[in-house]
Amino acid sequence: MSLTFPARFMLAAAMNPCPCGFHNDRTRDCQCTPPMIQRYISKISGPLMDRIDIHIDVPAVNYKEMRSTTEPEGSGKIRQRVVRARQKQLDRFATSRQKLYRNAQMSSRHIRNFCELSADCERLIERARTQPGLSARAHDGILKVARTIADWEDVAALGPKHIAEAIQYRSLDRTYWA
Repeated sequence: MSLTFPARFMLAAAMNPCPCGFHNDRTRDCQCTPPMIQRYISKISGPLMDRIDIHIDVPAVNYKEMRSTTEPEGSGKIRQRVVRARQKQLDRFATSRQKLYRNAQMSSRHIRNFCELSADCERLIERARTQPGLSARAHDGILKVARTIADWEDVAALGPKHIAEAIQYRSLDRTYWA
């Protein structure tokens, strides 16, 4: 029997890049061999990772950065941008027959309607699609993320910089599953 339950959630997950945790670390040496790293990474299937629209490598923060006296942007200011971007999405989908509330819910049909691409954007995403590890599902995920980046910047049209940034958020596709 197959059952479908309503579920909408946001998954936030973390993992080490290798068993010792220091692969690609700028300050510490990794003790793992390439086969050990591949075996460790292969515990998470490529098809599962393909369904996660944003996955990035977050390097360790060095001491100087950690002790910096530079004031980071306040969470209140960030919240204002998030609320503005979410409102933009609600406005965009207000006339849609389906109840959509955010870009992540867009189907391929919605993506074609709401993510119009210039010739430069088309070339950029086509070039990315020829790279190993980027599937059709990843293509749609890139466009959803690019649309969200443009909303965050309060820009109506997707530009090459939005596409490029969204592609960069698929770093694990290229690193481990290509």
